[in-house]
Amino acid sequence: MNRSLLGFAFALFATIPGFAGAQSAPAEPLDSIVAVVDEDVVLKSELDRQVAAVTAQYANNPQQLPPHDVLERQLLDRLIMQKLQVARAESTGVKVSDAQLDQALTSIAAQNRLDVSQLRGAIEAQGMSYAGFRDNVREQLTVQQLRQRVAQSRVQVSDAEIDSLLRNGNLHRGQLHLGYIMINVPDGATPEQVDEARAKADEVKRQIDGGMDFAAAAIRYSNAENALQGGDLGWRSANELPPALVDAADRLQEGETSPPLRGPNGFHIIKLVGKRDTSSHMVTEYEARHILVKTSELVSSEQARKKIDEIRQRVVGGGEDFAAVAKATSQDDQTAALGGDLGWFGDNAYGARVDEVVKSLKPGEVSQPFETNVGWHLLKLVDTRTTDKAGEMQRDEARNILFQRKAEDEYLSFLRQIRSEAFIEVRLPGAEGGSASGMH
Repeated sequence: MNRSLLGFAFALFATIPGFAGAQSAPAEPLDSIVAVVDEDVVLKSELDRQVAAVTAQYANNPQQLPPHDVLERQLLDRLIMQKLQVARAESTGVKVSDAQLDQALTSIAAQNRLDVSQLRGAIEAQGMSYAGFRDNVREQLTVQQLRQRVAQSRVQVSDAEIDSLLRNGNLHRGQLHLGYIMINVPDGATPEQVDEARAKADEVKRQIDGGMDFAAAAIRYSNAENALQGGDLGWRSANELPPALVDAADRLQEGETSPPLRGPNGFHIIKLVGKRDTSSHMVTEYEARHILVKTSELVSSEQARKKIDEIRQRVVGGGEDFAAVAKATSQDDQTAALGGDLGWFGDNAYGARVDEVVKSLKPGEVSQPFETNVGWHLLKLVDTRTTDKAGEMQRDEARNILFQRKAEDEYLSFLRQIRSEAFIEVRLPGAEGGSASGMH
């Protein structure tokens, strides 16, 4: 939930159908429908491209993939959930502008040491449509914005909760690198279904203990979102993880795997890949000023861009004082009266795009105009400083920890809700019960 757009887009790059080295599937004279999702459909060609991409990613280790029919069902379920989320986002007004999409594509290209034209060439060399690639990236960004909106609308953290977290000392130092497998238990599961999931989790653990690679087990058996990435959660602050997983990790040595752990959504198995101390944590903070020109139904992106260009010319070309111009022109209700002053802030305080821009500036520099979902912006970096945050337990850190914990649970609940409300008919041959199983 708190990954930057840059990191999100880079991770997305390897999952776009067809780009990971897979050859495009031969054109078929007639496509077929493998699932109906409300008023939308999933085509066999869409599913085939997903299967080809994942198969290409594991070309050197094909034994890690589940059987072909299981992989198809996993990816079909992912496509179904993608369509449900995009439809809900569009119906609630979530939109990704062309400028935001272009920025994401630029980031994807840069992370792969390409420019955008080279990225396009590489995609088309695989027989893929660049327009289709753009649409896929736009959908992924749309889902990311939907996750943020759901969290903001559903999650509240009270001062009392923060006080309790600080007072009880339920905070962990350090970071953990975990592998993660989840064996799903459906909502309202019967005792028999719970026993079946427990038996499956026990069998997975036995196979890992018997020498099966953890990543291969995650790919083959896990119902978690990151299953096809081998269950790798990467390095995370211990405070970002569910307390039960942190407690289990504390009992493991590096390289060890936990027994199955019962959780709200099923059974969890973790592997402690590594842990590291953060007793000294130097943080760079930024002091900056800001000007915003909002977009709306009455003000197009192009109109707002023209206005922000004129404002930038006043402060850069004309030498006018940034604070004075911000006070006169900025449409940010929180900072305009302060001359656009954002105060001192660190990473993620104002979102990934602001982070990216402010880190590219030197003190005294004014940024080029850039767009977010609220409008067009200018930033002036006033100064930077480095602070050692180790040993400090600030209220905003505690608030963020509580927010992230609640946000993940709320979004899983939201996904279950939109799925239960949707009409889904699975037509993939061999799929059980006419519906996709194993919601991620």
